[in-house]
Amino acid sequence: MFLFRRGTARVTPAQARQNTTDGDAVLLDVREQVEWNAGHAPGAVHIPLSRLVTGAALPSAAEGRPLVVICRSGHRSRQAAKLLAGRGAETVDVRGGMNAWVSAGLPVVDERGSSGRIA
Repeated sequence: MFLFRRGTARVTPAQARQNTTDGDAVLLDVREQVEWNAGHAPGAVHIPLSRLVTGAALPSAAEGRPLVVICRSGHRSRQAAKLLAGRGAETVDVRGGMNAWVSAGLPVVDERGSSGRIA
């Protein structure tokens, strides 16, 4: 398992997948709802960054667990990881986001569980 740091560590999509599949970590997608609906990683938990910055709580499936934060390109996930680390969460973010996830050949599903795409 990789070392979680308070909002500073970045991981590859492959590391993110391994540690959210084999470990206790949760893949937290912080993209907006329309992006999530079009395509996201199977098993990910969703809350938009726009809600986190207004003080929204994490989804119950993510509370108290290490967080691997992802967005489309890595910019919002880095912001979210820092914000959540400030709240005391163990966080890392995925370098390159969902764009890198897809480039690595990792699966994406849409809101219905069918093959998804990155919007």
